[in-house]
Amino acid sequence: MKKHSARVAPLSACNSPVLTLTKVEGEDRTRENVVGSTDAQSASAAGGESGTSRRRLHCCVRVTAVQVRKALWGVAMVMCVCSSWAGSTQLAKLTFKQFDAPFTLTWFATTWNCLFFPVYYVGHLCKSPERQTPRQRLRECCRFFGDEGLTPKVFFTKVAPFGLLWILTNYLYLQALRKINTTDVSALFCCNKAFVFLLSWIVLRDRFMGVRIVAAILAIAGIVMMTYADGFHSHSVIGITLVVASASMSALYKVLFKMVLGSAKFGEAALFLSIVGSANFVFISFVPVILYFTHVEYTGSPADIPWAYLCGVAALLFAFNILVNFGIAITYPTLISLGIVLSVPVNAMVDLYTCDINFNTVRLIAVFIICLGFLMLLLPEDWDQCIIRLTTKLRKRDDPAEVAGETGANAGLNWRGRGRTSLSTYAR
Repeated sequence: MKKHSARVAPLSACNSPVLTLTKVEGEDRTRENVVGSTDAQSASAAGGESGTSRRRLHCCVRVTAVQVRKALWGVAMVMCVCSSWAGSTQLAKLTFKQFDAPFTLTWFATTWNCLFFPVYYVGHLCKSPERQTPRQRLRECCRFFGDEGLTPKVFFTKVAPFGLLWILTNYLYLQALRKINTTDVSALFCCNKAFVFLLSWIVLRDRFMGVRIVAAILAIAGIVMMTYADGFHSHSVIGITLVVASASMSALYKVLFKMVLGSAKFGEAALFLSIVGSANFVFISFVPVILYFTHVEYTGSPADIPWAYLCGVAALLFAFNILVNFGIAITYPTLISLGIVLSVPVNAMVDLYTCDINFNTVRLIAVFIICLGFLMLLLPEDWDQCIIRLTTKLRKRDDPAEVAGETGANAGLNWRGRGRTSLSTYAR
């Protein structure tokens, strides 16, 4: 008992320097531990926040870099599409001065489509980690036509009609170049975008959009004004009719392809176009021969044919089709379409210095209306919602003081509410 009381007594003695010191040291250690743990928690929280912010910053920088790279590729793609389309149009116009055979030129240029799949396969070997043999890749792409692949029935029902539409589109376009200038032809061909929308709305039951109806009306108004610009002469009316028919065939090709075959991957599209080119060479080669011997498209001896011009037109059209069909792999589809409409002012500048063309007010308004309608058709389906979101964001950025003031007022109200609740609790 004495030992026990002896141990208790010092505990109750507040004057003991050892106990006082030990007690103070214990309190300091406890406080130090608490402060240390608080600092560690705050440091870890700060480290977590900084790590999160770094990850967000890295992600934003990476996304921005990807978008910038895609935009730069888009600018290059716009220039390439514009130059190839305008170049093929101008060169075809020059070719007809020495080689007046539009169907033969169409057949020759379409035959170059055979090169699509070989070019695609070279790209596949360079980019794909799993390299396949040409036969394996061909079999895989043939599944696009069905489980049985490319059978004679599939060829004559799903491939041959599109080959005929392809030839008609190019032949009518080249025929129109023989009648009217390249500026009018390239501007009127932009109406195919409006025809695609109208056919998709009627046949495929696509979503109705008022802005696209307005664009289609502008395209039709531009066609009428373009016809009026030359005073309804028979020569210009025939040329305008031919290019509008070419745009219609192009729209019909696109809508029927979507309805019959659906969407195609890059390899499937390349194989399809190669089959179209091969079928053109095998089944349509007799037509230029008949036209030659009947003197409908008499070209003289083979030595008189301007092979450089023919190969130039075919190469530019081939490059244009490659850019349009496969350019979406590296940039936005809207920028590719923008390259087509930009070929109109390029052709106008070339025509202004190379041929006698009258850019009267009616023609300029017609070209402007058609191009405006084309650009309106490039708007996305939710363009109105995007504008509303953008306007809302801009308003929030323009009025930061109001937002801060509202936040401060709300904070003050919350503080007062809490104070009243505490007082009422203590009163009770």
